[in-house]
Amino acid sequence: MIAVLQRVSEASVRVDGAVIGQIDAGLLVLLCAEKGDTEAVADKLLAKMLKLRIFSDEAGKMNLSVQDVGGGLLVVSQFTLAADLAGGNRPSFTLAAAPEDGRRLYEHFLARARAAHPVVQTGQFAADMKVSLVNDGPITIPMRMSA
Repeated sequence: MIAVLQRVSEASVRVDGAVIGQIDAGLLVLLCAEKGDTEAVADKLLAKMLKLRIFSDEAGKMNLSVQDVGGGLLVVSQFTLAADLAGGNRPSFTLAAAPEDGRRLYEHFLARARAAHPVVQTGQFAADMKVSLVNDGPITIPMRMSA
């Protein structure tokens, strides 16, 4: 699985003009399942993400996790993270999981996130979404987990 984490002071996602997910300070998580990914991979990614120390402590050092600061998670599916650019100017997405597998792993990730963290908001799988954010720092961390 691939995730891009952005530390935000606020973020939201809209579908058809309506806000369907929104957080204040926390992490915007762009999430992509790749072919061969499993629930165990999703669990491993979530565990690492929740413990990742990218929030500032009182001394201004990145020493706290999203759980430590009580920040929210806004999780948005984004299959385009699996883009393969080797073949020319038009990206190929053959490395992304099939839609039914992607949806299953996205929903698994969300269920586990909600069980482990108090504030979890989402986008809508396979929808045309408009994502807004205020990147705090800016801090943007790419993550990739495999079996």
